[in-house]
Amino acid sequence: MRSTGRGPGRHVRVAVVGAGFSGLGAAVRLGRAGVRDFVVLERAPGVGGTWRDNTYPGCACDVPSLLYSYSFAPHAGRWPRTFSGQRDIRAYLEAVADAEGIGPHLRFGREVLEMRWDSARLHWEITTSRERWTADVAVCAAGPLSEPVIPPIAGLDSFLGPVFHSARWDHTAELRGKRVAVIGTGASAVQLVPALAATAAGVRLFQRTPPWVLPRPDRRVPAAERLLYERLPATAAARRALLWGVRELVTRAFTRLPNALAGYEALARAHLRWAVRDPGLRSRLTPDYRIGCKRILLSSAYYPALVQPHVETIAASLAEVRGRRLIAGDGTRTEADVIVFATGFRATEPPIAHRVTGSDGLTLAETWRDGGMRALRGTSVAGFPNLLMLLGPNTGLGNTSLVLMIESQLDYLLDYLRLLEEYGAAGSVALTPRPAAVRSWNARLDARLGRTVWNTGGCASWYRDAEGRNTTLWPGSTREFRRAVRRVDPGEYARLTPAEAEPEPETETEAETETEAEAETEAEADGGPEPVAPPV
Repeated sequence: MRSTGRGPGRHVRVAVVGAGFSGLGAAVRLGRAGVRDFVVLERAPGVGGTWRDNTYPGCACDVPSLLYSYSFAPHAGRWPRTFSGQRDIRAYLEAVADAEGIGPHLRFGREVLEMRWDSARLHWEITTSRERWTADVAVCAAGPLSEPVIPPIAGLDSFLGPVFHSARWDHTAELRGKRVAVIGTGASAVQLVPALAATAAGVRLFQRTPPWVLPRPDRRVPAAERLLYERLPATAAARRALLWGVRELVTRAFTRLPNALAGYEALARAHLRWAVRDPGLRSRLTPDYRIGCKRILLSSAYYPALVQPHVETIAASLAEVRGRRLIAGDGTRTEADVIVFATGFRATEPPIAHRVTGSDGLTLAETWRDGGMRALRGTSVAGFPNLLMLLGPNTGLGNTSLVLMIESQLDYLLDYLRLLEEYGAAGSVALTPRPAAVRSWNARLDARLGRTVWNTGGCASWYRDAEGRNTTLWPGSTREFRRAVRRVDPGEYARLTPAEAEPEPETETEAETETEAEAETEAEADGGPEPVAPPV
C-alpha cells in the first residue's frame, strides 16, 4: 500500500501518530465513522509497528491469532497457524490498510519531532521530520514497545563483533557457525534462542532472572478448518469468544486471587522437569518468584534448546566486555562473536513523552517525572487538551490480547469526537481532563494493583517504574475496561474555548466522590470470583 500527499503539511481534524495495531485501528474506525479529515504520521516506511520492527528469527505472537486481530476485520480463514509469526501478522495489517482504503491518509517517513498545544488556537502543532501539521485532536499511538533498551555495559564499545537489539535485527550479521551471546530471558529470548541454537556454533545465554515457561500449544491450521472459518464465519467468532472467555477467567487469578495460579506453576514445573534432566541446570532455570509476577512465556522449544551441548546458560547478567571476552556478574567468563540484546523496551519511560508539550508548557515526561505515568482511563492526561493516548498508562495486559484494549479505546475516541462536535464547531472548543478525575482514577488503580500478582509476586519487572509503581498493567478484565471507556463522562473534563486562558473552575466529579467500596462493587459486577481455567 502507498501513502499519498507528499507535499507540505496542513490542518486536519485528527492527527494519529503511529501506524501499528493502535494507529491503524484508529484510522479504520475513523474512516468507518465518516471522519475523512485525518492523517496518520508514521516514522517508518510501512505499517505494522512492532510487527514491522521485530524481524528476529522465530518472532511470533504468544496470543492465538483468532484473538490477536481486529474484531471488525476478521482474518480467521487465512491464519496459517494458531499462533502466528511476525510475517503473517504484518501481512494482515497491510491487508487491512489496503482493504479499508487507508492509503490516502498515511504519511510514511514522518517521525514526530515535537507536538505542542496552542492554547490560543485550540489545536496541536506537530513538527515531523519532513513538514509541519496542525490538528484539532491528536491521537498518540506510538506504542509502549516501540523503543528498545540496551543497558549500559562496561566496555561494550570494545566488542569486536556485531552488537544489536532483537527489535533492530542486523540481517547482515553472519551468525551461522558463530558464537552468539544473548542477553536477557524475556518473551523475545525464548523465541530467539531456539532459532539461534539451530545454526550458531555456540549460544551463551545471560540470564538475570529465569522466566516461568509453559508449553506452547501451537499447530498448523488445516485447510479444512480454514475453509470452515471462511464459509461459516460464526464458527470463527465462536472460537474467538471461547479464547477470550478463558482468558477472562484467568484474569481473576492475576488480579485478585494469585494463589489460584498454583496449578499453572505446577504445570510449568512439570514442563521444566520433563525437558531438563540435569538437576543443576534445572535449578538455575527455576524462578524464585510467583508465577504471573512477570509475563508467563509460552515455548515448547526453549528448554530443549538450552540442554544442547553447544548452548550455555549463565545465571547472571552481563557485567563487562573486554574485546570478545564477556564477563558476567557472578564472574563467569566466556567468549562470543556476536552480541544480541533481548532486553525489552522503554515501556515506563516512552521517548514520545519528551516530545509532547501541553498547555502549561510542560512535556509529558516532565508531568510524569514525580508520580510516574498517569492518565484518565488510560487515555487522556490533565494539561494536554484534545490528546488521546492508545495503550496509554495502565492499559497493558498480562495474559490476553492487547487488541481488545485498543478496540475499547477506539470507542472512547469516537465518543470524544462526538462530544466535541456537540459542544461546538471544529476548533472552537477543546476538552482537558480535570486533575481531580485523574487523581481519583489512579488512586483506585493503585489500590487494586496493590493486591495483584504483579505487585505481590516477589519479582522485579518492566511492569513497574523506577519508583516501584505499576504504570503499565490494567488490574481487571477486558470486559471491565470496555465498560469503563464505552462513553466519555463530560463531568471528568473541563471545556476550553479560544477566549479562555484557563479551564473552567474544577468541581467535584462523580469519579472524585466514588468510594473504594463502590469501585469494588463495580469490579465484582461480573459475578464475583470465578474458577481458573486451564491454559489454552
